[in-house]
Amino acid sequence: MDKVVNCFKKRPDAVARLICFPWAGGGSIHYARWGNVLSSSVEVLAVKLPGRESRAKEPFFENMQQIVDEVISVLLPLLKEKPFALFGHSFGAFTSFAVADALKKIHNVEPVHIFLSGASAPYSETRIKTPKRSDLSDEDFLKWLISIGGTPPELLANPEVLKLFLPALKADLHVVENYRCNKASSPLFSCPVTCFDGKDDIPHDLQAWKDITSGDFTIKMFHGSHFYLKDSGNEKIILDYVTKHLETSEMDYL
Repeated sequence: MDKVVNCFKKRPDAVARLICFPWAGGGSIHYARWGNVLSSSVEVLAVKLPGRESRAKEPFFENMQQIVDEVISVLLPLLKEKPFALFGHSFGAFTSFAVADALKKIHNVEPVHIFLSGASAPYSETRIKTPKRSDLSDEDFLKWLISIGGTPPELLANPEVLKLFLPALKADLHVVENYRCNKASSPLFSCPVTCFDGKDDIPHDLQAWKDITSGDFTIKMFHGSHFYLKDSGNEKIILDYVTKHLETSEMDYL
């Protein structure tokens, strides 16, 4: 499991688990450290994808199904043990949804909450009409990333390091650009769904996510652009919100 999941703080007595999925080109560290910050009631598992961190020598996944299959094969026993929620930002929102979709349809296992950030619903017009960018030259790809604020600020400050991240960024973008998902005729889930986004990011069709659940649906907007969640003030609000909802979901689960 350690190959696929990063857990800084194992909490066997936690009431719930939070499974976090990286943004395009991202690693697991940002979310794994949440395990040191959140209360002892929540255990954080951050997904590690091939082609980065300790899996740097492995080839990148080429499609969403590969991500879904690996994550579920490793995590399914844990997900049946106690309540769990999913959190994903941008590319991670799509992988969170794809994993939740498969868990429900194939294994009849459902999260107690799905937290989705910085992304339109996969079947929304906004997302479908988005031009493909993963085949651009590195130079043009970089210009586009910078123009939309889709680059972590710490990478922008170091262009040489940023070039090292481009293969992972492009590989993940290729996965999401080729991920197809039709809108379900009825809600897939009954759990609450919360969407987060930065007010200065390019507009996302967050409202379209409402169709995936018959449960509560909430949108929360924050000051900032695509990586608004890296702001310490925003992060604290998000983590407090997640903790509150996971601790109360334990009551519903029982």
